[in-house]
Parts: sequence; structure tokens; C-alpha cells
Amino acid sequence: MAEAFGRHYFGRSVYFASAGVRKGDLDPFAVAVMEEVGIDIAGFRPHTFEDLEDASFDLIITLSPEAHHKALEFTRTLAADVVYWPTLDPSVVEGSRERMLDAYRLVRDTLGERVKAFFNPRPPPPADEPGQPSP
Repeated sequence: MAEAFGRHYFGRSVYFASAGVRKGDLDPFAVAVMEEVGIDIAGFRPHTFEDLEDASFDLIITLSPEAHHKALEFTRTLAADVVYWPTLDPSVVEGSRERMLDAYRLVRDTLGERVKAFFNPRPPPPADEPGQPSP
């Protein structure tokens, strides 16, 4: 979901790639909740760290303790920053379909806001606002 938001918000101006710690299939709940916000991830193929071809990342953002540990190992010989965003694993939530979707929606909304804020910091206020020098 984070990669999809990155591509959605920033297109090609920032390179995004996602990877998990284990092989797996695309999660249909993730597809459903991203579709709710107009982002189609149905064609995405999940990757693992081992699948990453380009080892020249500037930044790796991890969402779980296991992924954070793996990223630190992965970047041992790279000049890359590793940032940890603790994130609920919605796949462990049990209950009704709606309860499970709500967990995915929470993760979706949180990741969407984090990606937007982290990669697109607020621009400085216009120079005519108090506390700003005039041109």
C-alpha cells in the first residue's frame, strides 16, 4: 500500500519499491481497500528483499520489527537510511469481513498520510506572512 501511495502521489519524481520479509500472494483485502480510494494495485506482484535488483536505495522505510531487522542487514554495506514506521499488521485481525476491512482501512489511511507528509513536507509560508522577510 505504501508503494502504491508513493507512486500515486509522486509519480516518477521519487522511486518507490516495496518488499516483504516472506514470499506471499497479493492480499485481496489490500486490493479492496486501495480500490476504495481509487488506487488499483491488482496488478502488483509482491516482492521480498531478495527480489530487489537495485541495491542503491537512499532510504528504506520498514513497517514491522522483522522487516526493520532485515532492512538493517540489507543495508549493512550501503549508505542508506532505515526508518521504522510501526504499523499494525492487518492480516492478523480476526472477526467479520467488515472488521478485517476496517483494519486494512486504518493501515491504508495511516500509510497514505505518512507517505504524503514524509515525502512532501509543507512548503514554507509566503514571504508576506508575519515572521517572514519580504523580498
